[in-house]
Amino acid sequence: MSFYLLPFTKMRCLLLELTSLLLLGTIFAQRQVTVQEGPLYRTENSHITIWCNVSDYQGPSEQNFQWSIYLPSLPEREVQIVSTMDPSFPYAIYTQRVRSGEIYVEKIQGDSALLHIAELQDRDTGVYECHTPTTDERYFGSYSAKMKLIVIPDSLRVTSEAQTLNKVQHDSLELKCEISKATVQHSHISIAWYRKKADEPAVEVISLSRDFVLHAGSEYSQRHASGDIRLDKIGQTLSKLTVYNLQSSDEGEFYCEAAEWIQDPDGTWYAMTRKRSEGTMVYVEGTDMDINVRLETEKRTYTVGEPVEFRCILEVQNVAKRHFSISWAFNSSLIASFGANAVPVLNNEFAQREALGQLKVSKESDSVYILKIYRLRLEDSGKYNCRVTERLKTSTGEFIDGESKRPKNTPITVLPLKTNISVEVTNNAPSVLEGESLRFGCNVRTGFRPQNRLSVTWQLVDKQNRRSDIVQLDRDGTLHPGLSYTERSSYGGIQMEQVQPGSFTLEIFNSLKADEGHYECRITEWTRRLDGEWQMIGERHNGSAVTINALDAGFAVTAISRTPGVTYNESFDLQCIIKPHYPSWVPVSVTWRFQPAGSTEFHDLVTFTRDGGVQWGDKYIGFRTRTAIEKAESSNNVRLSISRASDTEAGKYQCVAELWRKNYNSSWTRLADRTSNLLEIRVLRPVTKLQVSKSKRSVTLVENRPIPLNCSVKSQTSPDSHFAVLWYVHKPADTDGRLILKTTHNSVFEYGTYAEEEGLKGRLQFERSLSGGLFSLTVQRAQVSDTGSYYCHVEEWLLNPNHAWYKLAEEVSGRTEVTVKLPENLLEVNQSLKNLTILENEWVTLECLVTSRSSHASHLSVAWFRWKPGRPERDEVVKLSRQATVLYGEPAAASDLKSRLRLESPSPGLYLLTIQNMTVQDSGVYSCRVEEWLLDPTNTWYKRAESLSGLTTIVVKQPDASLQVDTTMANLTVPEQGHFHLDCTILSVSSQESRFAVSWVILKTKGRDGRTSRNKDGEEKVVLLRVGQDSIFSPEASPWEGRLRFQRLSTTLYRLTVLQAGATDGGNYSCHVEEWLPDPRGVWYKLAEEESGPISVYVQDTGSSLQSVTCSNDALFYFVFFYPFPIFGILIITILLVRFKSRNSSKNSEGKNGVPLLWIKEPHLNYSPTCLEPPVLSIHPGTID
Repeated sequence: MSFYLLPFTKMRCLLLELTSLLLLGTIFAQRQVTVQEGPLYRTENSHITIWCNVSDYQGPSEQNFQWSIYLPSLPEREVQIVSTMDPSFPYAIYTQRVRSGEIYVEKIQGDSALLHIAELQDRDTGVYECHTPTTDERYFGSYSAKMKLIVIPDSLRVTSEAQTLNKVQHDSLELKCEISKATVQHSHISIAWYRKKADEPAVEVISLSRDFVLHAGSEYSQRHASGDIRLDKIGQTLSKLTVYNLQSSDEGEFYCEAAEWIQDPDGTWYAMTRKRSEGTMVYVEGTDMDINVRLETEKRTYTVGEPVEFRCILEVQNVAKRHFSISWAFNSSLIASFGANAVPVLNNEFAQREALGQLKVSKESDSVYILKIYRLRLEDSGKYNCRVTERLKTSTGEFIDGESKRPKNTPITVLPLKTNISVEVTNNAPSVLEGESLRFGCNVRTGFRPQNRLSVTWQLVDKQNRRSDIVQLDRDGTLHPGLSYTERSSYGGIQMEQVQPGSFTLEIFNSLKADEGHYECRITEWTRRLDGEWQMIGERHNGSAVTINALDAGFAVTAISRTPGVTYNESFDLQCIIKPHYPSWVPVSVTWRFQPAGSTEFHDLVTFTRDGGVQWGDKYIGFRTRTAIEKAESSNNVRLSISRASDTEAGKYQCVAELWRKNYNSSWTRLADRTSNLLEIRVLRPVTKLQVSKSKRSVTLVENRPIPLNCSVKSQTSPDSHFAVLWYVHKPADTDGRLILKTTHNSVFEYGTYAEEEGLKGRLQFERSLSGGLFSLTVQRAQVSDTGSYYCHVEEWLLNPNHAWYKLAEEVSGRTEVTVKLPENLLEVNQSLKNLTILENEWVTLECLVTSRSSHASHLSVAWFRWKPGRPERDEVVKLSRQATVLYGEPAAASDLKSRLRLESPSPGLYLLTIQNMTVQDSGVYSCRVEEWLLDPTNTWYKRAESLSGLTTIVVKQPDASLQVDTTMANLTVPEQGHFHLDCTILSVSSQESRFAVSWVILKTKGRDGRTSRNKDGEEKVVLLRVGQDSIFSPEASPWEGRLRFQRLSTTLYRLTVLQAGATDGGNYSCHVEEWLPDPRGVWYKLAEEESGPISVYVQDTGSSLQSVTCSNDALFYFVFFYPFPIFGILIITILLVRFKSRNSSKNSEGKNGVPLLWIKEPHLNYSPTCLEPPVLSIHPGTID
């Protein structure tokens, strides 16, 4: 007895140690990063993947991966390659390859990833590091792992002569392929030959694996077995493919493919590179009349009831145009035959089996014929064969037998029925926790015939070696639960099902400790006899042991807290840690209990029930609003979070856990309960962090501007702090500051005594920034009396957890020295001097430009003045008041000047005075005066400054006279009773507004009758007609009354026509023009007057002679009687001068003082004024010597 006790005791101790190690591993689990073992050897330009896994981590299931490399040239320097979380992670040398997708990371699972490098380069050699950024609460474990990659040159060479071969059917084919490598590392070579036709996929002919195993492709396996296909190795690098007895199906392109394999450190083999040779094109030409027959079947050994299929294959040319008969034989006895019409004929025994559907003879194609036996019998063992006979057609149309061929006999063996199945049992885990489900799989791996049926029985063998049936599935698919499992099965606690033929599962839900033991699956195979009855042909079984761990083993509860001391309004967490680490489906209820400070009794706060519900206690209802309870998803740990801590939450806490199990009938059983240790929580008041800015500053500003005052809280105890701000001003005459304004922590405004007394209420504006730390007070419309020292007093208030406000701290800010002064006088007016000379009736615009002013808010008053020489004072012409009212001075109001003034301001600071229709009286010296008015803080306007502009001297003149009348003389001869025109042409005018008064006059000398009077020149001026500037006609003079006609042909051409001319109308006529202009007041005045040239008019009597006509026309008279005599005189003088020059010098005539006298006095012409006698030319004596 002692011989067996010692090993048993040692085993128990070993189990206890293993359990302790497991529990310690669970408690102290640390992050572990593993990477594929190195070094790895890979060839250039190949694709590589490197796996990296992380386990035993905390946080989300989705982990991130970052890959780096340590190059051989800089083994200590990390070069970043790619990351799953940061696109900017790669260094510059890898950025382009990552962006193009040549390098990337593939996530297999949340905690597993593959690094892909699509095209390896030599520079990729190095030590690779896989790093996983932490998601743990604290650093514990490994966060990265390294492996080494070596990139070697790709030295594999595969060469074969590219050629085209024409072969004849049944010939042999030999092809050679040379394979070489220069890899230093130990590697293996695999060789494979392929045949490829046109668009069909390549077919494997034969291959030699890296382990030197020879394997033929599916289409060539039978020919390889018969020795028609060979692969031989010649020397170190040469391999030879030999194909005997070529068939037409062998046509196509033959090529060899080689792969170089290397063994990785984990023992697996990896194909570093794979290459193929150039192809050889093989054409197989068949013989015209040869017949080849092959008989194929899947295998040679069968069991009773299995199907078998024989295929008789014809290999002939032009099979569709030739005729064949086929006969099937069994042990040299005829089974069936096919004629040329392809109708099968069976003998008696096989005809019966064919009628029962147990046998079938058919033609699949022109070259393939099939014999199929669906259910083999023992007597079907023997030799099978087929014979092919060509049927030749004679000239008479009859068929005769031609060549006949048959293949070798194909023997098969039919074995009697016995089960050949093998059973495999799997389970979800060899050790499970009580309450977890047990899942078993029972699979028939080999030997199962589809036409048979299976029955399955699941049994449990417990530790006392007692066997009991759990459930049975008979061959008809009916379930029968075991006697002791009937009730559990009725509640769905046990389920069995057939997943697929030969695959069964058993699932036991909510396992019990009593379910521990060895589970067996027993499968019985049944087959149907020919008489229809089912026959058992054998039974196989297998099993698997399961250990069930009790739920309450090691059940313990611990209460922890990281914040035993907290401040008002802070939060604290209490953790109830349940051990061991149960899955989430294990029902555990957790209750938090509380003992207030100063009390001796515990009361239930809240319970997290076993079904996930939350039940609150009745004692401390206020806890609900500030308490959150949370159960971890991956465990039964319960966290109690209490926010806004106060004295009410101070005390001792304890958690109680109860372990439950739900029975199969939905009832509950409490397995165990545990109580944790005590946790004491202390709640303290917060320490103030209030800081107010102490900086000092000085502000100098102009009256009526706002005074900005800031109070900045630089730090505060809590983001929820409220502040009461009191604003004070200190005057030199006061001992203490005087309260201006107070804003309480509830934002209620209260005005201080200073604001009341000084009337500041309407001028105060309080603001608070959105961030809450900056308070601003603005005193609008500052006065000089507001000068002083300003500061603020800040109180910090907090809301205690019971919703009552309390003052935590207070501080005073630095002072702001404020000085308020009157605005500076900046008024300036343009001082430019101007002199203007203009014509009467023109317009003048005088400019008054304010170049600067004291304030943009000021109002301006502008007044215009005029000073005339000889006047002691200047006169105010017009004034624009600050209210934009226009006031006229005495000179403008007493005359029409008021109506001619226009005042405007096209832009701020620019004032224009326009005087229209200037008169001479408007001449003088003009200037403007600008007054600037400001509004004081009491809304009263006062004059701050005034300024005078520069002087503008204006001289107004009347326009210069430019009147010009045509003075050309003219002679008119008019027949008696005819009419003549007297034109008056004005050549230029002084103004376009001028008007003209025109008078026609005649100058007469005394006539023969002596009735007219003469002036001192003996002339008389008579006005015929006058047209005034106002177009008023004077009476016609006598004797022209009724004979005058006036015309105004244009603005500058006037015509007077005299009708019925008589002898008395002769004389010298002219026109007298007066130019009149209106002054600006509309009064006309005479500007200038001019007289035209004379027009001599002679009225010819109808009975007069040539003499009278000539004498009556002065121009004709001078031409006939006067002009020829001077011409003759000049000729005579010329003749005399020539004569005297030719005389001798002896005869000299000397004048007075010895000067020769050689001159002629002017001829004296006497003519009659009346032109009754011709002129007499006389030369006085002495003119000619």
